[in-house]
Amino acid sequence: MQRAALLDAARALLSEGGTEALTFPALAERTGLARSSVYEYFRSRAAVVEELCEADFPVWAAEVAAAMERAGSAEGKVEAYVRQQLALVGDRRHRAVVAISASELDAGAREKIRAAHGGLVAMIVEALGELGHEQPRLAAMLVQGIVDAAVRRIELGAAEDPAVITDAAVAMALRGVRG
Repeated sequence: MQRAALLDAARALLSEGGTEALTFPALAERTGLARSSVYEYFRSRAAVVEELCEADFPVWAAEVAAAMERAGSAEGKVEAYVRQQLALVGDRRHRAVVAISASELDAGAREKIRAAHGGLVAMIVEALGELGHEQPRLAAMLVQGIVDAAVRRIELGAAEDPAVITDAAVAMALRGVRG
């Protein structure tokens, strides 16, 4: 229960203030634990971040997969892939993962995150193949690049409404620069 409380506090801190806000004193204050007790659960901030990714990324990916399963066509699956990821931007779990700087993680943690992202990208390879892409894996990575750029735009509080950014990202993913 303490570990879950620490992870929930970490999500809140990352969501509210980014990686700078995730400190052991702040975790201790949020959970009512002594600072030394936090070290009993995690050896470093990177360990907290790694565990958050392990816990939250599969849930996020399952939500994207469920949205894609509800789509009736290959194009609908690509649209659902983009829309669902962008719909999750406001979710604390997602905000925490986005706030994480990969440079703070050790090589093993970075590899786990890369593998998780690879699994997410793999979700649309088949749909892109059905749409006639000659290199559907490459196309999937480029679509994820569109999603990542839209996430950053939404996270920055861009002048555009998040719905406008989402619609633009879907149009870019489905029709390229033709709009």
